[in-house]
Amino acid sequence: MKGMRRKARILALQTLYEVDCAGHDAASILRRLIEDRPLSDEAITFAQGLVNGVLENKIKLDAMIQSHARSFPVAQLSAIDRNILRLAIFELLAYSREVPLKVAINEAVELAKAFGSDSSPRFINGVLGAISSEADFRTECFQD
Repeated sequence: MKGMRRKARILALQTLYEVDCAGHDAASILRRLIEDRPLSDEAITFAQGLVNGVLENKIKLDAMIQSHARSFPVAQLSAIDRNILRLAIFELLAYSREVPLKVAINEAVELAKAFGSDSSPRFINGVLGAISSEADFRTECFQD
């Protein structure tokens, strides 16, 4: 399942990136991307959960990014870095029982290496490290 989850994360990132940059409908993007890739139903469900969760919680996720990367306004981050952070933070919070902290951070860094700039992996790792070092970060974000 490890390989399929990585593919699902890539699919989710590509969807979020297109939504962010072009404003296209997430469900349509996801359907189009899924047609091009052989993924298990479990991986597709995981990707859909990531995309929907990020979009539903974008304001809270962006607030977390901003509070841990004060020198970098969220709107001024590269679209790829912004969406890797949103995706990773949501995964850290929503899938904390299934995905160990180090795995989620490592997966985000791998996405940054594959899709971001030369400085992206270090930046992503730094922001996620700062967020994850807060003892109660997993309970504070999605509770109203």
